[in-house]
Amino acid sequence: MFQEYDVIVVGAGHAGCEAAAAAATMGSSVLLITMNMHTIAQMSCNPAMGGVAKGQIVREIDALGGQSGIVSDKTMIQFRMLNLSKGPAMWSPRCQSDRMMFANEWRSILENNPNVDFWQDTVKEILLDGEQVTGVRTSLGIEIKSKSVVLTNGTFLNGLIHIGEKNFGGGRTGEKAATGITEQLKSLGFEAGRMKTGTPPRVDGRSLDYSKMEEQPGDENPAKFSYTNTTKLSKQRSCWITYTNNEVHEILRTGFEKSPMFSGRIKGLGPRYCPSVEDKINRFADKDRHQIFVEPEGWDTVEVYVNGFSTSLPEDVQYAALRKIPGFENVKMFRPGYAIEYDYFPPTQLKSTLETHRIKNLFFAGQINGTTGYEEAACQGLMAGINAHQNVHNLAPFVLKRSEAYIGVLIDDLINKGTEEPYRMFTSRAEYRTLLRQDNADIRLTEKGFEIGLADKTRLDNVRQKVQQVEEIISELTSHKLQPEEINPKLAELGSAPIREKTSVTQLLKRPQVSINEITGFSPVIHALLEKYGEDTIKQAEIHVKYDSYIEKEKLLVEKMNRLEDLSIVDNFNYDVVTSLSFEGREKLKRTKPSTIGQASRISGVSPSDISVLMLFIGR
Repeated sequence: MFQEYDVIVVGAGHAGCEAAAAAATMGSSVLLITMNMHTIAQMSCNPAMGGVAKGQIVREIDALGGQSGIVSDKTMIQFRMLNLSKGPAMWSPRCQSDRMMFANEWRSILENNPNVDFWQDTVKEILLDGEQVTGVRTSLGIEIKSKSVVLTNGTFLNGLIHIGEKNFGGGRTGEKAATGITEQLKSLGFEAGRMKTGTPPRVDGRSLDYSKMEEQPGDENPAKFSYTNTTKLSKQRSCWITYTNNEVHEILRTGFEKSPMFSGRIKGLGPRYCPSVEDKINRFADKDRHQIFVEPEGWDTVEVYVNGFSTSLPEDVQYAALRKIPGFENVKMFRPGYAIEYDYFPPTQLKSTLETHRIKNLFFAGQINGTTGYEEAACQGLMAGINAHQNVHNLAPFVLKRSEAYIGVLIDDLINKGTEEPYRMFTSRAEYRTLLRQDNADIRLTEKGFEIGLADKTRLDNVRQKVQQVEEIISELTSHKLQPEEINPKLAELGSAPIREKTSVTQLLKRPQVSINEITGFSPVIHALLEKYGEDTIKQAEIHVKYDSYIEKEKLLVEKMNRLEDLSIVDNFNYDVVTSLSFEGREKLKRTKPSTIGQASRISGVSPSDISVLMLFIGR
């Protein structure tokens, strides 16, 4: 009935879709097994892609030849570039997505790849020949042979859903849990644990009073994720912001005794940076309100996602509390929020390719590795799919360094530090974040994607043209000098010191107050020089000029950190006196008590900036 496949991908969430698409595009025969063909690429939680650090990951996936950026561009209903008030290293693209269009677009991409086959079933067991995977066995008792297997099970492994005092098996609301795989892997010597995540209620947008909320429109000139020729948005839907209040908090507190989180029924740890609303009002009792983002789920639906109100309290408590939020007085609820516990496997059991140490050609990707977020899952799926293909065709492993991509940072963190709580990517986790900007992911990664057969020649040609044009722009701006009488009136207007002699445009651009837009706005010559170049290419050149010295300093800092890898930390070091440490970093250092800086740097939650602070404090 079935051929022997090069790669079997188990699970069709964000990780599974990227894994299947990557391996198939590179030439492997792929079977994608999912419990439900109608929930491929389902956005189980918020209908959005990108965000701080996550947007950089989506751009890196796209630069390598993955599909998440393209799907996001084709299905977004709003786009915003976050952190524009900060430097370009912090700029992060984020889009609001049409949930149904997103899933349909992903399914279309996979169905149009001739190397991808599908099978709707549940995988109960992996097949082995000694310490090498040889396929899977499904709930129907069917054995399907393959040279490699990628497990992307999401929250389905022994998933348990909690709403108040009720709990029932499930990997997502309305879908059953997956059993068998955890038990088998544990019998083979794998270590497993439990984690928890949650989701908020969904409500009827027709029942909301938006006049009581703050509108949050998209960018006036929206960008996009993909470096390909996807179309930019011409119209957008707004999101809205409202707030909880003390009355909301008091109602929520009435349900605490029935809360599965406070009663101890939930054993797994949840994501620190996306706590439930009951956790927020419990941990931050001094705050009299919390922000709620009201997010539409698509172009043609009234369903609304209540971002910031994740909860597992009883449904009647959820409903009563919602009705006290401004704009929600007459709210109608489609379904309550819930928490879900699921099995994961500590990622220290993986190689840098995401292949397991114990079983050859068995790969883990996504929430099975203890991560949270669509973007984190998608990039792991991409890398696992790539390396499954590389393995079965006897090709070199494909690994990204921390200095090459946020994807490299994420995987390096997971396999070396592990994680005891759902891992989420932040810019602070990357010591090379000035290099790893969202605008230059194609320059960093597309050639690598082309070399392994994932990114096509058109992408590579576009990148090479971009690099050449950036160099041309920098050369022209360096050679063109402005007279003091030309530029000083503009500098005075911008609050920048005047010049006393002819100065190149590149020197002027190094000033924080001066941008290329200001210079082209008053200088017809510069405007004419740059007219033939695209907006993105000009911005790339400007960022390169402004950040040149910072990049060099960053490299020196990393070299210094490497030299001090084994620097000792005295016993019973008092981390409380180091006030510049992040709260999480101090908490983790006090708990783990590392004996060296090297050990401290590998603790999940201790950021590179925490290590820098620590090294400065001990006089190094």
